[in-house]
Amino acid sequence: MDLISTYGADILKAFGTTLELTVYSAIASLVFGTVLAGLRVCPIPVARAAVTVYITIFRNTPLTLIILFCSFGLYQSMGVKLAASNSPTFLVDNNFRLAVLGLSVYTSAFVCESIRAGINTVPLGQAEAGRSLGLTFTQNLRLIVLPQAFRAVVAPLGSVLSALTRNTTISSVIGVAEAALLMKTMIENEAALLTIGGIFALGFLALTLPIGLLSGYLGKRLEVVR
Repeated sequence: MDLISTYGADILKAFGTTLELTVYSAIASLVFGTVLAGLRVCPIPVARAAVTVYITIFRNTPLTLIILFCSFGLYQSMGVKLAASNSPTFLVDNNFRLAVLGLSVYTSAFVCESIRAGINTVPLGQAEAGRSLGLTFTQNLRLIVLPQAFRAVVAPLGSVLSALTRNTTISSVIGVAEAALLMKTMIENEAALLTIGGIFALGFLALTLPIGLLSGYLGKRLEVVR
């Protein structure tokens, strides 16, 4: 209880940052991953090849390296800034947004593959019917294929979101004040390793368990019977 009374506000703030990282990265990776999935199945060979290379690279590159590249490569070496330089919270905001960028480009590769798997479950006749009505590839994908594909991959996307929540801990390597960084600080300052570990394990469980339960429930409710 002493730990809770001493660090309670800091723990809530750290998990709030973790939740923000998860939400922003999830939205960005879902949008970008959907675009990638569309290009992955489009009739343009160059686009398909480019997306295949992207997915191969990012799915096989450790997230730690991607996050570090965003900080040391984009910001420190190339001067890319994602926050106003004159802001008093520039470094905090910039590191947070670089972490969101790294998490998004990494997670979008997994989102893309999940959605592509959903697209493959849609019967070919559905797309052919759309083409026979004069729909373009983009219209066919947006109006006919993707709505059915998303219903088929609710559960897999939930798993990707749970993994993203856990992956936010990597953001601590560039100083983002999320849960893992606070846990490291508490372990260094307090002689209560098991208690601290239990607190943060329960915190992450509280974030990821609802995602798994909700995605499983929606996956069953929205499942298309073929």
